[in-house]
Amino acid sequence: MKQYKIAVAGTGYVGLVAGVCFAERGHDVICVDVDEKKVELMKSGVSPIYEQDLEALMQKNYKEGRLDYTTDYKKAYQQADAIFIGVGTPEQPDGSANLSYIATVSRQIAENIEKDCLVVVKSTVPIGTNDKVEQFIKDFLVHDVKVEVASNPEFLAQGTAVRDTLEAKRIIIGTESKEAEKMLMDIYEPFHLPIVSVSRRSAEMIKYASNDFLALKISYMNDIANLCELVGANIEDVAEGMSYDPRIGANFLKAGIGYGGSCFPKDTKALKYIAKQHGYKLKTVEAAVDVNAEQKTKLYQKACDRLITFNGLKVAVLGLAFKPGTDDLREAPSLDNVELLLKQGAKIYAYDPVAVDNFKKKYPDQITYVEKPEEALEDASVCFVFTEWKEIKEVQPKQYKDLMKTPLVYDGRNIYDLQEMKGIGVEYYSIGR
Repeated sequence: MKQYKIAVAGTGYVGLVAGVCFAERGHDVICVDVDEKKVELMKSGVSPIYEQDLEALMQKNYKEGRLDYTTDYKKAYQQADAIFIGVGTPEQPDGSANLSYIATVSRQIAENIEKDCLVVVKSTVPIGTNDKVEQFIKDFLVHDVKVEVASNPEFLAQGTAVRDTLEAKRIIIGTESKEAEKMLMDIYEPFHLPIVSVSRRSAEMIKYASNDFLALKISYMNDIANLCELVGANIEDVAEGMSYDPRIGANFLKAGIGYGGSCFPKDTKALKYIAKQHGYKLKTVEAAVDVNAEQKTKLYQKACDRLITFNGLKVAVLGLAFKPGTDDLREAPSLDNVELLLKQGAKIYAYDPVAVDNFKKKYPDQITYVEKPEEALEDASVCFVFTEWKEIKEVQPKQYKDLMKTPLVYDGRNIYDLQEMKGIGVEYYSIGR
């Protein structure tokens, strides 16, 4: 195996996980970030994000000399064989992607590389962006070197990002030359994974099409779940019956209070925007966005139908992160619901095993944060379940009955059995059942 000298721009979910995994597979990696405190934190072996197995691999590869971190992008880019761009492309108000971070890194690369280099965009970008990045870099090149740009979108899920990278179902590479294709093939050779090689624009589209398809499945199941409630069917029975059909598959059939995170909300809106820019209406994707927006506060609306007001009531909120295994709050249903509850005057007691510190940045003193789910439930009049953490699933139905002032539970993740909750005396509302 050939060891490549790789620089990774950005140490968020995409960049840091990619850099650590490249080092784990034997490459010489340096991760670049503008935040000095963050760099020092990573050098000490502490991950700035909560991600299973990441910290252990950071410490191992740093100790073995294959992984380092720096704010000195000039030095990092000078002699790199390949530079992977993993910076954010946040959503703008109109749904388009903000490419300013991509542009900044591209300019830095152009002005500092001193040898032939392959620049690889891992960030999720609109179709055609890689073409622009290549031209942009060439426009600002300082030294007489050859540079090519390739697309290599990521497909990691937060909470399982390391495994999703090291054991990916496939690697997508988008190139415009055999030389770029071969180099990326070589970089990924020690991963021993299937590689799909396409054009740059096809690779960019594969990323959006894949994420939006999964978002469509979630919104479709939530739509069916809402109808199940009206006609007396059970969405879990429906999902099980559907899952045996190999054309449908078993994944992403779980109904709930909508998708969140850094990918699905942003990517559905971005593809919708891209289509609009080309005079096309993506009706299915637009429907998924609309269904998801309504689904997030469905349980709150149910509670409003049941109660006169939340004013002065103790409300237990179990789960803040958008899903288990991460401390990410981006587009988390908890945010929409907590905002509505606070406006109504609710006294919120919130529990989450890892996302509290992030939630405190938005709500530092309006909420009481507790160490255990039971503390939130004690004397609560209402409980909302927003994340299916193991610690929350371990709360027994009887505890809701015994601890709460009024055992009124709104479960956005369908954790409990309907009959068991009813039999024990809990007034229980879930999704599609």
